[in-house]
Parts: sequence; C-alpha cells; structure tokens
Amino acid sequence: MFYHVKQLQYNAKPTRPDPVYAKKLQEVLGGQFGEISVMMQYMFQGWNCRAEGKYKDMLLDIATEEIAHVEMLATMIAQLLDGAPAHTQDEAAKDPVVEAVLGGMNPQHAIVGGLGAKPDDSTGYPWTARYVVSSGNLLADFRANLNAESQGRLQVCRLYEMTTDPGVRDMLSFLIARDTMHQNQWMAAIEELESTQGAIVPSTFNQEAEKQEVSYSFMNFSEGEDSKSGRWANGPTLDVQATFEYDAAPKPMGKIPILQPGPAYMHGTPPEDLRIQRGAGKMEPPGQG
Repeated sequence: MFYHVKQLQYNAKPTRPDPVYAKKLQEVLGGQFGEISVMMQYMFQGWNCRAEGKYKDMLLDIATEEIAHVEMLATMIAQLLDGAPAHTQDEAAKDPVVEAVLGGMNPQHAIVGGLGAKPDDSTGYPWTARYVVSSGNLLADFRANLNAESQGRLQVCRLYEMTTDPGVRDMLSFLIARDTMHQNQWMAAIEELESTQGAIVPSTFNQEAEKQEVSYSFMNFSEGEDSKSGRWANGPTLDVQATFEYDAAPKPMGKIPILQPGPAYMHGTPPEDLRIQRGAGKMEPPGQG
C-alpha cells in the first residue's frame, strides 16, 4: 500500500518560467537514467526480492523516495511552463529574444500535456519499461543500480550548470545530494553481497564447467599494448581466485562453418552448383518448332 502525503520531499519552485529549460529537465524525469526509471527499477527489484528481508525493505525505501523525486520534477517542469500558452507565443513575435526562447520549447508540453510534465525524455521520446533492470540476482541488479545513479547524478550536475535560476538550482542540489547517498548505498550493498557470495555473478554456477584457461586472460584485440599496464591485466584478480594474464596476440580457436543450403521455400541464394540456370532446357512457345 502507498500513502501520498500532500507535501513535496523538498522545494520545487523556480524563480521564473523557462519553457526551454523545462524541455531539458525532462531528461532526468523520463530519460533512460531518469527518476521514473530508477523508481520502477527499484520497485520491481523490491517486489521480486527473494533474499533476506532487509534487502526488500531497503529497495522499497529507496523506490518510494524516487516516487517523491518524480513528483518534484513534474511539479518543477509544470511551473517552468507557466507563461507559455498560445497567447504568449503570439506576443513573442514582437520580441525576437522571447520568440527564440519559446521556439525552443517542446510543443507537446502545450499541445499534449496542457503545460505539464510528460513521461518523456528531453527529445520527446516516451519512457519505456525496457530501461528497467530486475533480474532476481541482487548483486547484478545493485551494480545496475549503481550505474543508474552514477549516470543520473552526472546528468543532474550538467543540468545544474545549464541554469542560473536559484530555485531550480536549489532543487537540483538536493537531488544531487541524494544521488551521492544512493551511490554510496549501492556500493555498500554490493560490498556486503560480495563479501558473502564472491564478486562474480552468478556465484552459484559451477566454475569447472567454464573454459577456465581463458577465465582470467586479458586479450589484446586492438593495435598497441597500452592496455597492458592496466590493473585488469596484472596482479591478483578481484575475485581472489587467480592472477590476471595478458595475451598480447590471441589466436583464433574456432573455424567458420560452411552453412547448409536453406530450404527452397526460403528463396535464399544456394551454392552455385544448386542454382537454377535460367534458359537451360527452355521449351519453345506453343505453335513453333
């Protein structure tokens, strides 16, 4: 059960309308790494959680907070769109500067959204559930969550630099701070899981069934050997099971098979010796010969 408190988690009030910036702010609302994505991702990870109760509780704590962030951003976008209806655009023709600003707004904010936020990114592409990662493996999911929070915080920081509005910056500074916490949260959860199950996902697969001679070999598949000096090519592996090896010239280990001709009804291109020869054995037209 969810219970809505008719207050915002934090202030969301711009100093002045800015419909162009409203369009930009849509990215961290409905983009791939926006608040709708992490809200849905954490919700489904929590609902599907089969591990200890503390993980389910933690996931639903942060998921519910993300609902509040969606509300804050939608509220901010709606206020940034104030003063941008059709009659304002008519007046804009008298002022080239204002016309340029309104000309850069997302027209769907007015036409479809009625001067309100939409579940879209900054280019108008609709949010999609394909952004959501919920695999049932918490270590894999928490790593995806850390990436989502890292990308999200990066985008919010960039948006902070794109405005001078004190009200907008104030709200973004709160979201940036919460993303700092959430990155630390996922790093702590990842560390905890790694300490009990190891660093490799999944930890339950029998490693003897994998081709272990290449399990810890970094293969140089590009010109130059600068990558040789990296931590990934030297020293003990992060799962503490082996030592990294550097393969300077990896050799091919398989042959390209010759595929069998497809069935006739697929109308593909068969090998030359099976092709029908046009004109060979052609019959004479009726009444001739």
